[in-house]
This record gives sequence, structure tokens and C-alpha cells, in this order.
Amino acid sequence: MTNPSMTIQDKKDRPGKKLTGLPKHWLVSAHLTSGAIWIGTAFCMVLIGLSSLKMTDGDELYAFNLAVKLLDDFVVIPSAIASVITGTLLCWLTVWGFFKFYWVIVKWVATLLLITFGSLWLKPWADAATSISQTERIKALINPLFMFDIKGATIGGSIVVASLFLIIAISIIKPWGRRDVARKAQT
Repeated sequence: MTNPSMTIQDKKDRPGKKLTGLPKHWLVSAHLTSGAIWIGTAFCMVLIGLSSLKMTDGDELYAFNLAVKLLDDFVVIPSAIASVITGTLLCWLTVWGFFKFYWVIVKWVATLLLITFGSLWLKPWADAATSISQTERIKALINPLFMFDIKGATIGGSIVVASLFLIIAISIIKPWGRRDVARKAQT
């Protein structure tokens, strides 16, 4: 099966050898796997965050918030980093490049925005909610700061999950073609 975003011109004008065949498939598989882990874990974190608002026991509330924090620290962050690394390698080692196709550029921008949003807002909100629930237990549910943090993390997490689904759709559909700048540079 041929890739519709790779033209005959791409195959002819490749400077140096590009990754093809089985090695490329392994790299794409690693990229898809890291993305799937990222989106699946983020979705679970949103569900856990929503469930924690219905808790009636302080220990359970803390356990749910701690689970979100641990999933973020040990699954989401490494899988997001793996997704960026494998995406970088795919751009560098294949004909797709970093700036030849609009769909690749959109994926890069969206991924970097999600990682920035997660680093600057989601992680601090989840960490603060965990800290407050550890100290206050069930009383955290009447603490306005806790409620802000947990709602921010849950709503923000939902936005991240929706955005990751969109990025996956863009990866599959490849809705935009090659940039004219790339075509002009080749001629």
C-alpha cells in the first residue's frame, strides 16, 4: 500500500537514504503505541478525577488523587516524551520531513501545545489536588482551591484527550497536502 502523502518526486529527490520498510514500520509502531498509551492514560485520569468528586471517604479521595498523580508522573509524561521522540525521528528519517506537509506541522504544533499546557497547568493542578486531599482528606471537597484544581485538571484533561483524538485522526487521514514552499524549493 502506498502512502498518498508521499509523491514520486519525494522518492526521487531524497537527499541521503531515508528510513523505509520494516525499520520505518517499527518506528511508526513505537510512535502509535506511545500515543495510544498517552491518550488512554489521560482518558483514565479524567474518569478518575470525575469519580473523586463523588467520594464520601477522605482516604478514598486521597487515593484517587494520588492515582491521578502517579499515572501522570509515571505513564503520561514518559509516553508523551516517547511520542515526541518517535515523531521527531519519523520526521527526520522519512520523506515526511518537519515542514513539507501541513498535517505534520499541525501535529507538531498541537503536540507541543498539549505538552506545554500539561506541564504548566494540568500537572500543577493535579499535584495541588493530591496535596490538599492528603492533608484535608474529605474536607478537601469544601476547599475552593481543591475544587478549582480538580475541576481544572478534569476539564483540561478532557480537552487534552479530545485534542489527542484529533491528532490521531490527522495522522490517519493526512487531510492536507504538501506545502507549496517545499515544492518550489525542490525545483
